[in-house]
Amino acid sequence: MSAEDRRRMIVQAVLPLVVEHGAAVTTAQIARAAGIGEGTIFRAFKDKDELLDACVAEALKPDSVLAVIAGIPLDQPLADRLTEAAEALSAHLERMGALMGALHSSGRLKRGEPRKGSRAESFTAMREAITELFTPEDRLRLPAEQLAGVFMSLLFSRRRDDQAGLSTAELIDVFLHGAVSA
Repeated sequence: MSAEDRRRMIVQAVLPLVVEHGAAVTTAQIARAAGIGEGTIFRAFKDKDELLDACVAEALKPDSVLAVIAGIPLDQPLADRLTEAAEALSAHLERMGALMGALHSSGRLKRGEPRKGSRAESFTAMREAITELFTPEDRLRLPAEQLAGVFMSLLFSRRRDDQAGLSTAELIDVFLHGAVSA
């Protein structure tokens, strides 16, 4: 196994532990989860901080959610495409939030602290993937790129407490058909 493959394998094994224990995860727990000796951790990473940084970078990467969105069949109705995308994006945000919350509550991350990986690049990649879901439509009022941005803003705003009761179906219905019933 290459050094990069070993690092990736360790990060994947450790992510659930970091969500559970935050920065308090021990190297013994990490080694058990990854099925390796503790020394192997420090051959792959300089220290535990570097491993935790790699976990944050992995959590911020949108690769898995982009793959799910790319796999959504474009011959489905737009509402179905957007529902699948919303579920994938929500799951991605949930995983990312759980990891960041655990690290923050254990004192590892401070508010406003710079993080590795670009949230702007990640958001742009996700918006571009959502844009593709609109491209088969010929009845759009606005450009697909703009609609993708509005859709993501609505979806992300649902995480606020005052929007928590809004279901995915309700959000998509309002997005596609407006606030006023015919």
